[in-house]
Amino acid sequence: MTYAMEQYQIWLNNPAFDEETRRELLSIRDDATEIEDRFYQNLSFGTAGLRGILGAGTNRMNRYTVARAAEGFAGYMKNKGDETCRKGIVICYDPRRYSKEFATITALIFAGHGIRVRLSDELRPVPLLSFAIRYFGAAGGVMLTASHNPAQYNGFKAYGEDGAQLPPEDADLVAARMDTITDLAAVTWPDEETALAGGLLSYFGPDVDQAYDRMLLGLSLGGDAVRRQKDMKIVYTPLHGTGNKPVRRILKKIGFTNVLVVPEQEQPDPDFSTVDYPNPEERSALSMGIRLAEQEGADLVIATDPDADRTGLCVRTKSGEYQVLSGNQIGVLLLDFILEAHTAAGSMPDKPFAVTTVVSTRLTRRIAQTYEIKLFECLTGFKFIAELVKEHDEEGDMHFLFGFEESYGYLAGRDVRDKDAVVASMLIAEMAAVAKDQGLTLADRLLELYRRYGYMAEKTVSITREGKAGQELIKAAMTSLRENKAKGLAGVPVRVVDDYLTSRRLDLQTGKVSPLNLPRSDVLIYELDGLDWFGVRPSGTEPKIKIYFGVHGDNQADCDRRLDDLIQRVKSHVTGEL
Repeated sequence: MTYAMEQYQIWLNNPAFDEETRRELLSIRDDATEIEDRFYQNLSFGTAGLRGILGAGTNRMNRYTVARAAEGFAGYMKNKGDETCRKGIVICYDPRRYSKEFATITALIFAGHGIRVRLSDELRPVPLLSFAIRYFGAAGGVMLTASHNPAQYNGFKAYGEDGAQLPPEDADLVAARMDTITDLAAVTWPDEETALAGGLLSYFGPDVDQAYDRMLLGLSLGGDAVRRQKDMKIVYTPLHGTGNKPVRRILKKIGFTNVLVVPEQEQPDPDFSTVDYPNPEERSALSMGIRLAEQEGADLVIATDPDADRTGLCVRTKSGEYQVLSGNQIGVLLLDFILEAHTAAGSMPDKPFAVTTVVSTRLTRRIAQTYEIKLFECLTGFKFIAELVKEHDEEGDMHFLFGFEESYGYLAGRDVRDKDAVVASMLIAEMAAVAKDQGLTLADRLLELYRRYGYMAEKTVSITREGKAGQELIKAAMTSLRENKAKGLAGVPVRVVDDYLTSRRLDLQTGKVSPLNLPRSDVLIYELDGLDWFGVRPSGTEPKIKIYFGVHGDNQADCDRRLDDLIQRVKSHVTGEL
């Protein structure tokens, strides 16, 4: 009998598991492949927390695996002492299936350990959780969400006292505690009345919303342009998620009076029934918003994902067509807008800095150089951007202005330490108002940016391999690429390979090996001629291997042509490894 089948039988025959779980397990009793996938491992806990498909099994998201994560996280926090327990945690949740139930279980488990819990009284997004941790002076937090994953997923994001997701070393400590919990059905928690009566559980609401809004208003850069363009038509879609209230609220507060919400996508819906994939990176997710914009002649379409940490954007061109922007394009537009606004207003702080990632556009280097600000490049994952904000702003003498990653995550200000689609939506709308005040569209502003800094063509390609077999293929492919990096790739002018797992940089022309100073991560970055590059990494939240491409030059047509050729060559090589 395989390990997976042994675990399946334990779950099936343990009367402590609920009847719904037992019925679900009985329904797969003749499906060996499904049993293997559900039980061959425990759902792994890492820097992104816990994320997986909903269902019964150790490798699925359910009340028992969530309780195991909560128990491990609570034990980790309790071990820090009485002061940490007094500070407690903050918990929020999105509209996904079981998110509220999982949030309640998590809250009660922490309360059972004598740790104070502040639980959101309704749906609230990731950035508000991050803000609330800092607002309350809490020791950490939990967000129940699977972000932009399909409807069959859910997740458990763990946060530290700085409002950022747990760094690798702390996530490892939580995971180690989880590994000691072998009987998932044995994890218990008090009832809600007991936790409330003992003062360990309380609910928070509008007061935190208002404090968050005040913080956002302090980051506003639109000024008189917003007042002059207050009736500019903006289409917004929360994609059935948590952004609906905070995004609309802040757009109204800064002065916009003509915000049109996509009615079919306004209300929470755990099935995300109007989209195949609630991801603002995908044009298909924006299709209803674009259709409404076409009908109304709106200047832009803003979309946020279910937990409102990612922001998508579609802009109207001078010809009346609608252009969907990439994460990199939104990022460089916002970076340039923020730096330009501070420069014009004379409000640029001393020692300003911005942050991006090693898999995001290299055009940021030229923008930062022009404005003479420091640019940091870190690993993928907003926790690493947050660490730099903490190190150089909160604890140092520099001032953080903006950070972004190509996967549609943006942050301004230091009071939130994760991707913030609410502040991004506000700044995008203000940027559009400033452009319109100058007789421009955001598409025009992007072209002007290219003329100043150079053109770019960039794309991220994902190759999906599902299940246990897929995970093994992805791991084997990364190993093969790493072992053969000195060979380069046929027809691709690779000059340097940065291997962040071994923390080594290899110069293919000289053979010289030098150290890299970032934390270890399963990422390979291939530097080509000029600013051209590509990178390969397994996704931390989905069963995918991701390939990032960036090509830069003096005209768009040449960039597009060279990008297509690079994608074809590299994708063919990587697919061959899978």
